[in-house]
Amino acid sequence: MWRATLLSFTCGVALVAGQLSDTFHDWLEHPAIEYATRPVSDSVAELNRKLQNGAVQLKFDGPSGYLKSVLNTLEVPVESQIAIFLKDSVQARRISVDNPRTIFFNDTVAVGWVRGGFIELAAQDPQQGVVFYSLGQDLLDRARALVSPPQFVRRHDCITCHFNYSTMGVPGMLARSVGQFAVDHRTPIEKRWGGWYVTGGSSINHLGNLDPATMFSAPSPGRPLNRPSFDGQFDWTGYLAPSSDIAALLVFDHQMHMMNLLTRIGWEARVAADRGPTDRPGSESAAAAPLSLQEAAKETVDYLLFIDEAPIVGDVGGSVPFANTFTARGPRDRNGRTLRQLDLHRRLMRYPCSYMIYAPQFDALPPQAKEAIYRRLWQILSGGERDARYQRLTIDDRRAIVEILRDTKDDLPSYFK
Repeated sequence: MWRATLLSFTCGVALVAGQLSDTFHDWLEHPAIEYATRPVSDSVAELNRKLQNGAVQLKFDGPSGYLKSVLNTLEVPVESQIAIFLKDSVQARRISVDNPRTIFFNDTVAVGWVRGGFIELAAQDPQQGVVFYSLGQDLLDRARALVSPPQFVRRHDCITCHFNYSTMGVPGMLARSVGQFAVDHRTPIEKRWGGWYVTGGSSINHLGNLDPATMFSAPSPGRPLNRPSFDGQFDWTGYLAPSSDIAALLVFDHQMHMMNLLTRIGWEARVAADRGPTDRPGSESAAAAPLSLQEAAKETVDYLLFIDEAPIVGDVGGSVPFANTFTARGPRDRNGRTLRQLDLHRRLMRYPCSYMIYAPQFDALPPQAKEAIYRRLWQILSGGERDARYQRLTIDDRRAIVEILRDTKDDLPSYFK
């Protein structure tokens, strides 16, 4: 359901180096995981319960139906809207350059909608990974809502595409571009957003806004890489905003892979804790043994600290509304700094440590996984890690990150202080 590329792969070769990225274990039915059967507590499941007991009601409003009401209830900002026009979704027949699919997101849930279709949701359960839902809103669905509250239906079929190497062997998020298995903040920007609309003033090169048949050709001299909005491109009646903001796209690319990394290291810790004496070397169960948490933490923390981030060359120029909405969520330290401050000139974040360290998913990690992450994080920020690839983190960067975390992260180990 949540593919975002011209191509679809349920398996394949990992494109990035790293222990977690290079391994795939089918742990969906492992007794420590039980993805399909364990109760979930993601934001959509909680909303379902509130709808059932009458604590919340959804309002149907015009061509977008329940969309605006769903976003408001889940606290997903309209300013986060991004749009894809490739026919790459369970709703592919509805998608075109004149009727793109839009995605809205916050730290824990992504909401998809295309004009004339139903609402898709991908919600991050703190322990189970991404859980997929849909909300129908055709005439029959609206008629049923007159009798009983509308309900989000869990979609197990979505893991056909959302459980593979690109999601790191967990039910996860995918951000893709034409010609790419997966996209994250390490992907060169000139290879991103094939099949996506991109709005906002920018001088950087990318594949957005291009006809898929010609997107690998050199842009015409003087052709604007970005469009200020959808105005003049297609009739956007029913859409909540005329934009697919470049800054929102950059944040989305970072966050999707970060969510999968956190799920994966959590699953590694849970499976390791569940292993018994029968898991002997050479046995079938040992062949799918979890990795060392120290090794898993290295890859997770490298991504958390943007160590291999592709540089931004030029001015991004994203919209002020998205930047303000995103940054306002904080939290802030005593000097007013937050890990949500965007840079958008040389890199994505002003302080290169992911804001996802505050996510419920991070807080719900097994203690041994969280401790491994914190130990590795401190090793790098304190200067104990001497490898040359970490020199991109300046002393000022490291000091600022530590100071912000000291003021804003309650469970920070004592050795940070």
